[in-house]
Amino acid sequence: MKNSKKYVEIRKLHNEGYLCEVGLEIQDNIEVMSISSASRNGRDDKKRDTSNLMEQILHRDNLNKAYKKVKKNKGSSGVDGMTVDELLEYLKRNNRQLQKDLIEESYTPMPVRRVEIEKPDGGKRLLGIPTVVDRVVQQAIAQVLTPIYEEKFSETSFGFRPGRSQHQAIEKCKEHINDGYKWVVDIDISKYFDTVNHDKLMSILSKDINDKKVLRLIRKYLQSGVMINGVVAETDIGCPQGGPCSPLLSNIYLNELDKELERRGLRFCRFADDCNIYVKSKRSAERVMKSVTKFLEEELKLKINLNKSKVTRPWKLKYLSFSFYNGKGGIQVRVHPKAIEKLKRNIKEVTSRSNGKSLEWRFQKLKQKLRGWINYFRIANMKTIAKELDQWLRRRIRLCIWKQWKRVRTRFKELKKRGISKQKAWEYANTRRSYWRISKSPIMNIAYKDKDLENLGLISITKYYLRTSC
Repeated sequence: MKNSKKYVEIRKLHNEGYLCEVGLEIQDNIEVMSISSASRNGRDDKKRDTSNLMEQILHRDNLNKAYKKVKKNKGSSGVDGMTVDELLEYLKRNNRQLQKDLIEESYTPMPVRRVEIEKPDGGKRLLGIPTVVDRVVQQAIAQVLTPIYEEKFSETSFGFRPGRSQHQAIEKCKEHINDGYKWVVDIDISKYFDTVNHDKLMSILSKDINDKKVLRLIRKYLQSGVMINGVVAETDIGCPQGGPCSPLLSNIYLNELDKELERRGLRFCRFADDCNIYVKSKRSAERVMKSVTKFLEEELKLKINLNKSKVTRPWKLKYLSFSFYNGKGGIQVRVHPKAIEKLKRNIKEVTSRSNGKSLEWRFQKLKQKLRGWINYFRIANMKTIAKELDQWLRRRIRLCIWKQWKRVRTRFKELKKRGISKQKAWEYANTRRSYWRISKSPIMNIAYKDKDLENLGLISITKYYLRTSC
């Protein structure tokens, strides 16, 4: 454990009376220099020269691009409390000194701020938030290293790579299954980002990077520490999620697994640390599970979660919140039931009858949540699910409306206004049935028809899905 106060004081790059030339001028028409000499097909005709990477990292255009990226991504402050909005002014004052420290290797990254996020399975995902200055430096490093390693990464690796997405990963899985590989080795790496072996990672990096200054700078970031409750803890292993370099470094590390699987001639799909291997028989799957687990634990020094890792069938698989089923024309993609359950929990929070929010607020929140959810799952076949969700959502809204009316007089008045006969309106206004039961009654369906709710601003899951999936 270390005293955290010295880390807050360690970065005093700006000296009073010291005037420095502004080195990060943000211009709309700026052209970032070409870091790559690759040919059009994305491969070099000769091996790259990686002996001067620090010069490329500190190039004015590369730093400008890194600043823009950090500014665009926003995010919270690190342990020094500096916000993204304060970043430009700081860099204008201290850019020359920052570059000097990086070149002379006197630059010291600050510890990351620990943030815990609840996981759907009940666990916690540990994030490490670097300071905004460290995020700029990490982003500049990532921009230079990415084109170097993109040429080396597997075609079946899809996580945190430019031009690749979860949708492409699912389509690749579907392709493997339709080709007859209908047994899946689902490997779960336990706390991957927290267990990456530093020495092994640096050894892998040194094979392709000849600039020792860059290697030592990356090592500094890996060992910069984590601040927890004001106290800094050393980090001997792990690559904390949250920094711009973490996704790239994780892919570089697990590219060793990809190479091993390709060497064995196995079909697989990897998105970050989620890896599925596809084979044709259960016996083969069990053999692959055993041998790949041994490789990960002995060669890459990673831990496998034996409770979650399994040999299974595609229709029992949960991968990136998707699953598969046998349909017309072969294997088709569906939304995993757990993803639907999670969505319903989120909708219940917005449509809780006791939160006292207006319909306008509820409709706006629902629109934000549902559009993002549908855009992610649009590649799945979910017409039936969309209709069922629509019916359930409208019932939730009618429940909220009934609760808002509260008094007998208000209910009677509102029902009459919406075309309900005086007798029925009085009968339902005085009912003692539960809110949930009334929300499904013919009276509420007449008072607030499906079209009426859409006109008020309620999003239709079915219509939006059909529009985005076309």
